[in-house]
Amino acid sequence: MKFGLGLSVQHLPDEPQAVRFREHVEQVRLARAVGFTSIWASQHYLSDPFTYFQPIPTLARLAADARGLTLGTGVLLLPLHHPVDIAEQLATLDVIADGRLVCGVGLGYRDVENTAMGHDPKQRVGRLVEGLEVLERLWSGEPVDYEGRHFNLRSVRISMRPMQSPRPPIWLAANSDGGVRRAARLGDAWLMNPHTTLATLERQLALFRRERTALGRPAPAEIPLIKECYVSLEAATAVAEAARFVGPKYQAYRRWEQDKALPAGESFDASFDQLARDRFLVGDPARIVDEIARYRERLGVTMMIFRLQWPGMDQERVLRSIRLLGQKVLLKFLG
Repeated sequence: MKFGLGLSVQHLPDEPQAVRFREHVEQVRLARAVGFTSIWASQHYLSDPFTYFQPIPTLARLAADARGLTLGTGVLLLPLHHPVDIAEQLATLDVIADGRLVCGVGLGYRDVENTAMGHDPKQRVGRLVEGLEVLERLWSGEPVDYEGRHFNLRSVRISMRPMQSPRPPIWLAANSDGGVRRAARLGDAWLMNPHTTLATLERQLALFRRERTALGRPAPAEIPLIKECYVSLEAATAVAEAARFVGPKYQAYRRWEQDKALPAGESFDASFDQLARDRFLVGDPARIVDEIARYRERLGVTMMIFRLQWPGMDQERVLRSIRLLGQKVLLKFLG
């Protein structure tokens, strides 16, 4: 298995943001030293009550400290953007990363972001599908003619191709069953989200695999999963501290109406203990090892991306989790 660090690019607005970013640099350096193989940054706009470091400039700055590691957008909200812009930006980032970029994209679910960008929220799916098609064609480096409902191009050729050939891998995030089928059709992998229970992920992964088989598409080279993760030497300490920081984040997600994007039967309206069960990896190193093994056995996961920090959490706790993972967890799976 491979392991990635999902950066907490969300912070409290009264904190010194430049200090917080320097802490991300320190996190990346430590993660690289202890065996992580990738660094990820996600995207939202208008992220009240938190600040938000945007993923492309964040990853570009961190590339120097993540030398040899894969950089991933996990995830970029493609329907909010024009594919010409994203094709150019990510081609640049792929070159900066020496050809080790993963393009993780998603549909998004917040109407406020779409409206602020001048887009009808009901057109998200169409903009995603067309955006992916245009993105792939632009990355060929050849002139592109395209006439769609949302994007129209005439002999458009991007200024620089990605370093990877034919292009960086595209991992599609999805919550709903329809989104999972779309990921099977359009993506190189389904990037599984951190807030769906194991049983639902197991059911949806079977759906993903059936859809690819029906389409004659090969099995994906990677089965990636994002997970909220918190490690301490004492299990009780891990649970208490995680509840203090993860709970408010998921309360904000409820205000953002992320519940509406979840599969049937899933909800964030629960106590922390209920929310964490079969969703989050929280505990001492032995428990984290057991949980990773369980997800690998049930889902065949090849990569886990850990989100180890939440708004308000101090740097000392984040670095402790990274060290404990490197010293007592990752080595169990890297052979």
